[in-house]
Formats: sequence, C-alpha cells, structure tokens
Amino acid sequence: MVLRRLLRKRWVLGVVFGLSLIYFLTNTLKQEERTIRDRTLLEARDPDHRIPWKVRFNLGNSSRPITQCRNSIQGKTLLTDELGYVCERKDLLVNGCCNVNALSSRQYICKSCLASGCCNIYEYCVSCCLQPDKQLLLEHFLNRAADGFQNLFTAVEDHFELCLAKCRTSSQSVQHENTYRNPQAKYCYGENPPELRPI
Repeated sequence: MVLRRLLRKRWVLGVVFGLSLIYFLTNTLKQEERTIRDRTLLEARDPDHRIPWKVRFNLGNSSRPITQCRNSIQGKTLLTDELGYVCERKDLLVNGCCNVNALSSRQYICKSCLASGCCNIYEYCVSCCLQPDKQLLLEHFLNRAADGFQNLFTAVEDHFELCLAKCRTSSQSVQHENTYRNPQAKYCYGENPPELRPI
C-alpha cells in the first residue's frame, strides 16, 4: 500500500527515469568504446599478417611427442584433429588427437568432397583442407577475402583454425537464406560457393 502511493508520486518516477537514463547512456558509451577499440585493433593489425602453416609429420614416425591436439569437437560420430586425421569419436585419445593406429583414422581424407572443394561431411572438409598442397589455394583465398569476411579471417591464427572457419557453412552455401545451394556439398574450403542444384 505504501509502495503504491510512493510510486504514484511524480518525483519518485522522475528519479527512477533519471537513473534508468543514466544507466542506458553509460552502457551505450561503453559499448561504443569497445566497438571503436575492436575496430582499431583490426585496422592496426599487420596487413601482411601471415598464417603459420604447420609442418606436417606422422605421429607414428616422429620422435617429437605431441602433448595436446585441437580437434573439431562438434561431430556426433566423426572428429578431425589439427594434424588432419579423421577418426570416430571412440578413437579419440585423451590428448585430443585421433589414435593413428585405429582402423577408423585416416589423414587428409577427402571422401565425399567434390573437385570444387565442397564436401558432404564437415570433418572431411577440414581434413581435406589441411592437406599441405591446399596451402596455395587458401593463401590465394585469404588475399582476396571480401571485406565482409575480413574480420573473421584476420582472427584466424593458423592453418587448422582457417580450415575450421572456412568449412563451416556460410551465406555463400545458401540461397534465399533458407535452403542450401547444394545439400550434398555444403561444407566448402575452396574459393567458390557450391554449385547451385535444383531442388
């Protein structure tokens, strides 16, 4: 009852409105500062920023121990590690690498990938993209990346991250914002979007 009367007074409503306005303005200014800072960081980044291409080696023949591997994580049954191996989830080692001795493990596999660089399965796309002979194609793509993709690809630190980002479906993989251009080949590491297939 007392709270209701207090809220009906104009000065209380004015104080609440004033505090809300101050809160809104400070958050808006902080967000603007963050946006400007992020834009400045992207502009200040070296335009000749080069991706460190990983030296490839076979775990079975290497004397260099691998302690940790990054992998594609999201696959329900398949995963790709940063060495280019595709394996079943059950064959993933505790360090995040695929067990190279498992029957399901294959390195640089392009199964389900078309000559255009578009694949039916995300993990195969990443593995195929990690092939050392794809480096020139990826460098050419990075040099010609459209401004809309520049922020995404300047955040990429190495070959594995580039392949993870490149193989994800993007606006280039869809038409009319709701259907894939080619439902059988929607994950692409190549420069061009998938060919348009009639539905």
